[in-house]
Amino acid sequence: MTPTKIRKQGFSPAKAVKANARERLGSPPPSHPLPTLKDKIAAQPRHKETLAQLLENKDG
Repeated sequence: MTPTKIRKQGFSPAKAVKANARERLGSPPPSHPLPTLKDKIAAQPRHKETLAQLLENKDG
């Protein structure tokens, strides 16, 4: 087997602009994924509050 040749990467204007922006402003903050339907359903309470609980919360 012959070894593969390592090619030098050519100049990419887009990469140069991004690297320049990272130097000046810093790296962008990490993105947060949007919650899925399953996550939204899991976040909701499983049971409705009873009348006693509603009256307790309203007074307090």
